[in-house]
Formats: sequence, C-alpha cells, structure tokens
Amino acid sequence: MFTGIIKDVGRVQGLSRQKGGLRLRVRHSGAESLEGLSVDESVSINGACQTVVRVEAHSFEVDTVEETLKKTSLGDLHEGSLVNLERALRPIDRLGGHFVLGHVDCTAPVSSVRDLGSSREISVTFPEAFSPLIVSAGSITIDGVSLTVARLDGLRFTVALIPYTFAHTTLNALVAGSRVNLEFDILGKYVARQTGSGVSQADGSVISEAWLQERGF
Repeated sequence: MFTGIIKDVGRVQGLSRQKGGLRLRVRHSGAESLEGLSVDESVSINGACQTVVRVEAHSFEVDTVEETLKKTSLGDLHEGSLVNLERALRPIDRLGGHFVLGHVDCTAPVSSVRDLGSSREISVTFPEAFSPLIVSAGSITIDGVSLTVARLDGLRFTVALIPYTFAHTTLNALVAGSRVNLEFDILGKYVARQTGSGVSQADGSVISEAWLQERGF
C-alpha cells in the first residue's frame, strides 16, 4: 500500500524485453526514503505497484508482466524516462495522501494543462465505466501522485497542483495528449460494490467481490 506522496523522481536506466514482459532498471537519487531497499519489496513506479527483483547502489530492477503493460503506461517508457517513485507504506508512517494500492485502473489522456501563476490545473478525460468511482473533492491518483479532484465535468476531471508537487514529480512534463495512469479511490470501489453499481473495467470485466479478492482486497 502507498500514500501517493512521491518520495523521489527516478530515471529509467535500462529496459529489456522478456518474452511478453519487460525488465526495467531504474536509477534513483539515493534519497533517504529509498535507503535499504531490498529484493521482494514493493515500489510504486508512476502509480503501478512493482516488485523489486534486483538492487544495486542507487538503482533497482523490476519485472513488468504482460497484464501490467496492458493496463498501464509503463510500456511507453524508454531509456532516460523520468518516473515517480514511492516505497511501500510502513504501519508507522504518516498517511499524507490517501490509501493508494498501486493497482492502476486504466490509462487516460490529458485534456489540457493550464498555468495559473501560483498553481497549475491538469484536466484528464477518463473512461465512462469509471464514472461511479469519482466525485468532486474526492481523491484520485495520477501517475502515482495523490491529488484532489477540484472539478468534475462529465467524463473530465481537473486537479490543481501546488508549485511543490509540480516541481517534485513528473507531472511537470505533462501536456495535452499525454497518457497517464489512473487509480480511483478504493473507498469509491467499495461503495459502488455495496450500492450495486456495476463498474466495468477497460477489458470488459466488472468490479465485484471476486475481482477485489483476486487483487488482494
């Protein structure tokens, strides 16, 4: 589990295809939050929970499987790409964002980016199937960053970024047309389930009790 508070911005140092999957090598800054990272730990890369399979000084490797490549934008990465990093939450950590599982629901295009001087607004158009899971002033995760929905207009939502978030995440590189990973609030998923709202996934499956159990809920 994660909080959506990005601890470091890493850089893809290498990638190699492995049958239908991908081996990613990511270099980080050596931030204190990533000290002691070890094999089998979970790390969020642009919002996707990945398992560390190899660790070296200031770098680590993960194996990204076919299912993850289908549901996220990790397959778009190339050598030199910047990525948002967050280490898995410990029980004693402060929860600065919201409960983020690292299970990306879908990818979606950025509609617009507006510079307002003291902040920036990013609008994203999302698939209709997920409309029951998002509310104005609720939580949403974009590329692993915990944000608050400022406005909701049909199938488009807008978030406001303070200068610190803009400067310390990869969201500063987003432009209209950029593809981002979205994870909707897990509380919304449970509410949708309890109220009988059938929420379809991009692959046609429906969020159900069995669907949640398969993903460790």
